[in-house]
Amino acid sequence: MLAITPLPRVSRRVTHSFLVIGLLLVAKPASATSVLLENFDNVANLVPSGWAIVNNSSPTGTTDWFQGNPAVFTAQSGAANSYIAANFEAAGFGGNISDWLISPTIPLRNTDTISFRARTENGSIAPDRLELRLSLNGSSTNVGGTDASVGDFSTLLLTINPALAPGGFPESWALFSATVSGLGGPTNGRFAFRYNVSDTSVNGDYIGIDSVTVTAVPEPATLVLLATGLGAAMRRRRHTLS
Repeated sequence: MLAITPLPRVSRRVTHSFLVIGLLLVAKPASATSVLLENFDNVANLVPSGWAIVNNSSPTGTTDWFQGNPAVFTAQSGAANSYIAANFEAAGFGGNISDWLISPTIPLRNTDTISFRARTENGSIAPDRLELRLSLNGSSTNVGGTDASVGDFSTLLLTINPALAPGGFPESWALFSATVSGLGGPTNGRFAFRYNVSDTSVNGDYIGIDSVTVTAVPEPATLVLLATGLGAAMRRRRHTLS
């Protein structure tokens, strides 16, 4: 007679473990969602659409943030002038530039990424500096009232060419990005670009910013909660039957 060896019994705990692992394995990576996209096709529409511009340069010069000039250099993408620019004339000769370009109010979460392209014209001759700053104070556009103040935008996310050293600011379009972290939970706020140059008699030339994006990658919390709920249900069923 053919002897049949019974298969080993699989416990409910093991079955449950396989089920949870299977759910996690089939989970698709969470896709990034766009929170903000700005290509600066028309700089004149920025303020009506929620952006803000504040020039705290001392003494105040004759220019502010303006539509890109393709005669200096062309945009990173799109039409030749579809970028935003600022130059050394934002402050008077020998003055200090503190020219702010402030985003609309947006929801911010940990792991959100702010990305943009930036370049200068002659960074090795007349050094430039650009800061990316963050305010978590809702719709506030408070940057103080002097060329040294930052107001509510006290969080410095990154600086391009912090020491104004020759060659520190790229002379071709380059990608920069910073990740939001340290938040206790979802928060409404704004980020800002600050064109910040001291002594325009020797520093400062012309910079451009293009292709600004803010992206969020949500955590795959739904499947994690589902797996946790199934685990709790299986444990309750095991205790009931034991």
